[in-house]
Amino acid sequence: MLKGAQITEKQKKQRDDMSQVPTPDNGSDPRAEALVSAYERTGYSRVAPAILQPAEPFLDLSGEDIRKNIYLTSDAEGREYCLRPDFTIAVSRDYLASSAAGSAANFCYAGPIFRQFESGPGELLQIGIESFGRRDIAAADAEILSLGLEATAQYGLNNPDIRIGDVGLFSALIGALDLAPAWKRRLVKDFNRKTSLAQDLERLTLGAASKRPEYQGVLAALAGSDPKAAHALVTDLLSIAGITAVGGRSVGEIADRFLEQSALGASASLPRETRLLIEKFLAIAGDPDEAAADMRTLAGDAKIDLTAALDLFESRTGFIAARGVDVSRISFSTAFSIGLDYYTGFEFRLHDPAGRMDRTLVAGGRYDDLLTRLGSKAPIPAVGLGAWIARLAACGGRP
Repeated sequence: MLKGAQITEKQKKQRDDMSQVPTPDNGSDPRAEALVSAYERTGYSRVAPAILQPAEPFLDLSGEDIRKNIYLTSDAEGREYCLRPDFTIAVSRDYLASSAAGSAANFCYAGPIFRQFESGPGELLQIGIESFGRRDIAAADAEILSLGLEATAQYGLNNPDIRIGDVGLFSALIGALDLAPAWKRRLVKDFNRKTSLAQDLERLTLGAASKRPEYQGVLAALAGSDPKAAHALVTDLLSIAGITAVGGRSVGEIADRFLEQSALGASASLPRETRLLIEKFLAIAGDPDEAAADMRTLAGDAKIDLTAALDLFESRTGFIAARGVDVSRISFSTAFSIGLDYYTGFEFRLHDPAGRMDRTLVAGGRYDDLLTRLGSKAPIPAVGLGAWIARLAACGGRP
């Protein structure tokens, strides 16, 4: 039985305001339709974002992996579009364009997403939910995980492997360290790209002088200049050179990246003890209770304040336990990441414990910064999940 508030009159109005979708074609699998219907009964209004989406938000916000996997096209004026590779950004855009924007609203969906893989179909059925505007962060996170577990249970997997992480903990650690702001931004951004993060730590430890590009003198000069003037200069130079966009990035974004490099290049090297602290933090793993104790010990020994982030983490664990989940069977790692740039906090993946499917069955988490990056003037808390129906069906057998 799904847990949660029944649909309210306000939610009905929000549902009517956003696009509705008829009963989806779920590949003749009644369990998929039953799952979406259950989400609706729990208070998640069903929506259907357009299949053809502007490419820019996906290219800018989803990270490098999505760039090589989406189906791109363009209109007569050269504007790039893509077949919907993901529901989260699409639902978020529709929410911001509706009268529900800024208020608490829950949505569910079912339909195809389109991604290019080395093998297999490029059109895949996904079912998911997105929850916007809830301020009870820990409880909302726990609810999303619980609804993800309902998805696996619908396919006969009552005890999937649960793997969780929390980008917010890493962000809190980096925020507490004595590092240049540019390096803090870079490390948090590269958390989702383990190779890049390792390279960042190596570069910081060795110092910027270890690998100076040919244009290091230009970077050094820009590092101490007025930020607005430097940005204008780089943008003008790129425009004079005839550069309008590279890899989906605008001239302004390229200039931002170049100036970030100047700031990174001017930064002092990272003390080895600080690097060891980061690596020790990233080595913490276990069930949530064990990991919380280890993180508090590490923070105390290092004399850094992670209290707020750890209090939220432990509160979430309590709400998860209250929903009947055995916390001792959850696998937590401080290094865990789904790999999407817009995730900001709690993240999870559910896997088949029998190993019949080595890929993720259900994944989700918190993305509090996404709505602002999509144009919201005020921050809006957000959390959601996506379930891969073909993978669930392969593990759960036929209905």
